[in-house]
Amino acid sequence: MDDSSAHAALNSMESPIVVPPHIPARQEAVKDRDYGFLSKAVEEAYEGVRCGDGGPFGAVVVKDDQVIISCHNMVLRHMDPTAHAEVTAVREACKKLERYDLSDCEIFASCEPCPMCFGAIHLSKMKRLVYGAQAEAALAIGFDDFIADAIRGTAYYQKANLEIKRADGSLAEAAEQIFENTKEKFQMY
Repeated sequence: MDDSSAHAALNSMESPIVVPPHIPARQEAVKDRDYGFLSKAVEEAYEGVRCGDGGPFGAVVVKDDQVIISCHNMVLRHMDPTAHAEVTAVREACKKLERYDLSDCEIFASCEPCPMCFGAIHLSKMKRLVYGAQAEAALAIGFDDFIADAIRGTAYYQKANLEIKRADGSLAEAAEQIFENTKEKFQMY
């Protein structure tokens, strides 16, 4: 898909793409300038499938209206279940900019990010997330990375069972002491 056909496909949608409601600071509809960046994310999704790197997901990180990095899903290429397009884009943007704070950047994703990807976006402090497809489009073809329901045990598409248990007693106390014992080494905010 070339730039013009991707742009045309995005422009032909009947309803505007909106920023997800769980990002209260940015509730406006996607601006016209965003369609080019979102088109690039969609192209990346196609490219990742074409070259066999991973699933049909793409992401683009933008700073000052310039593409910093453009990535697609790399799970199969790297045999790494965390190499989703958005996580890969966050990692590569941080490397390129030589910092972990991306608060002056935006990310455009071809699909609604899974909780892991949303976590990476959130932790990088990006100021804006714009996505195209809803998670249900990926769920409908078998992707089950949208783990919020799996954690609660209510996922329809859940492929594996995972027991989650929090340690208690002295093990929990020792793990909690890590934070108290190392707090002087970290200036977080």
